[in-house]
Amino acid sequence: MIVILLGPPGVGKGTQGVILCERTGLRHLSTGDLLRRARREGTPLGKEAQGYMDRGELVPDSVIIGMVREALATASGPGVVFDGFPRTVAQAEALDQVLGELGRDVGRVMVLRADDEVLVKRLAGRRSCTECGAVFNVHFNPPAQENVCDRCASQLTHRADDNPETVRNRLEVYRELTEPLIAFYEDAGAPVRYIEGDQPVDDVQQALAAALDDDS
Repeated sequence: MIVILLGPPGVGKGTQGVILCERTGLRHLSTGDLLRRARREGTPLGKEAQGYMDRGELVPDSVIIGMVREALATASGPGVVFDGFPRTVAQAEALDQVLGELGRDVGRVMVLRADDEVLVKRLAGRRSCTECGAVFNVHFNPPAQENVCDRCASQLTHRADDNPETVRNRLEVYRELTEPLIAFYEDAGAPVRYIEGDQPVDDVQQALAAALDDDS
């Protein structure tokens, strides 16, 4: 199964996506994970991506899609969960083309949602690991040791764009560029399920599991 996990910044896609995959055996895929692995392994696409990043440029869609194609072609198990990808309708169209080439399609689109004020607080308190990608929150999910990753013991960082004003701008960008994906998938006939993200982690996870099993 191919699962698309959508939602605004700070709604908990990363945390919930990882837990869902641990429970179901699905493979968790995010653009951050793909970039880190490709760079670490020194693949041609990883080196190309590194060149853009070294110049302070955004990695273009063509490179990201290439990494997605490679990941899907080598994926084993019951399926994958895309977390934070696609971000635009153009990326969604490119993903559909890749899936078509592989004889697959999107089996479920799950949309996490929460009020803006909740999202602002979540992001302002977020701390991220630059090595393994783990994410913590000083309010809701603090690390055992302050500013140290529980998974790999690397230093946690507070992103410069995780301040209230910038977060609100990011939410507007999400509404402009990414939220239209919901209508894109609804129009395409993909099963779209909505989950309230402003709940305890376990409750959100139960809702995701139910949505995954809902074939109605």
